[in-house]
Amino acid sequence: MPKDVILTREGLANLRAEYERLSTTGRREVAARIKEAREFGDISENAEYDDAKNEQARLEAHISQLEEKLRSATVVDASDLDTEIVQVGSVVHVKDEAGKSTKYWIVGSAESNPTELKLSNESPVGKALLGRKRGEEVRVTTPRGVRVLKITKIDVAA
Repeated sequence: MPKDVILTREGLANLRAEYERLSTTGRREVAARIKEAREFGDISENAEYDDAKNEQARLEAHISQLEEKLRSATVVDASDLDTEIVQVGSVVHVKDEAGKSTKYWIVGSAESNPTELKLSNESPVGKALLGRKRGEEVRVTTPRGVRVLKITKIDVAA
């Protein structure tokens, strides 16, 4: 049974764009590589052909995964979000025990990107923040140890 994929509107647009790019341009590029590799002669001992066919298999598997995510996507509408409680789609301002302020955007796992501070609702920090209110402190066990985060503000992503 497929897992529900929670996406913001931006995440849905990005997923659709990636799907379109791979299913059109990506497929054409791989087909061209296969055609070119066939022209090298005997395909039974042709490393370029094998490489191109393996790339085609990876591409088709990725396209299939994207199709499944798009099929089972639930889109979070920012206009439905409440700034009183942390939910998927919320932008949460927190302050750690050292006084450092950070702003996290809580998103579904399909669009999480820790380098952009987009945290999955399934990540340790994301899970700990969900359902909490401004002023609350949460203790989170992370790979780097226990962190204490105080929620200073909850916004809705633009």
